[in-house]
Amino acid sequence: MSLFDAAPGLQDNAPRPLAERMRPETLDGYVGQEHILGPGKPLRVQIEKDRLTSIILWGPPGVGKTTLASLVARQTKCAFIPFSAVLSGIKEIKGVMVEAERNRRQGLRTVLFVDEIHRFNKAQQDAFLPYVERGDIILIGATTENPSFEVISALLSRSKVYALRALTLEELVLLLRRALPVVGIEAEDDLLEQIGAYAGGDARTAYNILEIAAAASESGKLERQAVEDAVERKMLLYDKGGEEHFNLVSALHKSVRSSDPDAALYWLARMLEAGEDRMYLARRLVRMAVEDVGLADPRAAEQAIACMQTVHFLGVPEGDQALAQAAVYLAVAPKSDAGYRALNAAREFVRNNAAFPVPMHLRNAPTRAMKEWGYSKGYEHAHANAAGLTGMDCLPDGMEGIKFYEPSARGTEARIKDRLEEIRKWVAEQRSSEPDASKP
Repeated sequence: MSLFDAAPGLQDNAPRPLAERMRPETLDGYVGQEHILGPGKPLRVQIEKDRLTSIILWGPPGVGKTTLASLVARQTKCAFIPFSAVLSGIKEIKGVMVEAERNRRQGLRTVLFVDEIHRFNKAQQDAFLPYVERGDIILIGATTENPSFEVISALLSRSKVYALRALTLEELVLLLRRALPVVGIEAEDDLLEQIGAYAGGDARTAYNILEIAAAASESGKLERQAVEDAVERKMLLYDKGGEEHFNLVSALHKSVRSSDPDAALYWLARMLEAGEDRMYLARRLVRMAVEDVGLADPRAAEQAIACMQTVHFLGVPEGDQALAQAAVYLAVAPKSDAGYRALNAAREFVRNNAAFPVPMHLRNAPTRAMKEWGYSKGYEHAHANAAGLTGMDCLPDGMEGIKFYEPSARGTEARIKDRLEEIRKWVAEQRSSEPDASKP
């Protein structure tokens, strides 16, 4: 079960959007979010015992945040003041607080519902604090963004965060079926399922599609063509500036890292269909190539750069195939993050230690004076040796023996590992055969 249930008395012909007409009038009519509203669940207990405190409702669009807030106010016999963060500022906040204080003096509690609270800046959110602390208002904030990042800590510490879930297909079909008498039409379940799939967990979107399709269906039954016309393209949960954007990018990256090309293609397709910037995706693939494939397949970076150039050259939609090809290549390539870890280790060492001077034998000596001072003295030119190697230590004094890069045994890096072991063995032998300058 999930979200807006068709409550008695709402089946009228008022010229309001269907989603508005379908809002329930009682908490029992609210369908879904059983993890917080089921019997014995925390929010349900708070409401039933009339012990409501300030809360933050966090969830995707169309899952009933506004409806739940109004039902909470009605169930707990509180005045309900809706407030939009998009349309209001501190001046409007103060005006609303005057009304809330007036209610308190009359013995009436006020639920202040702030829609899209994440759009308020810090100063605006701070303006609520004294009223929340004094008990003038019970704040219910609604947000589609992670409140840990978008709501100030002072408000978070005084509020309980409840995460609302996107509606399932079954829940959406149930809601649509209950809305059929309101729009005066009959419909087959498969069409309702099609609308539910298009809506992507968003009840408001589902209701809007049904209302448009019902108006275009002249036979008294919902027509397939009307549904398809009402949905020009699939409505995907995606906000290029919000958390879901980063969730999908993370899913793509981790699917490639886990060598799952099918999952990588799914998450890539999600972002392509949502209109993601193609060059952003190309840059992410380049990052995956150097961070997760690395020297296990040195050609991965070449493929990713070629993908970026192809996307830039071809544009949309032809360049999308290059993104898919690169994603599959990277997913099936052998993986190594040895280079990534090596750089992190080297940077950590640099941050936590003094800056060692460059050894004299590694310094250039472009002037006679510098040569006299010992610059470049003792330098060994690798190409002058038949092996193309030297026994010279290129790390500063005090860092002897430190190793940052330890290659894996996967893909091309297995050969690199063997080669590095050969180099290290040869150097060790050369150094052991040199006379100890400290001994007479």
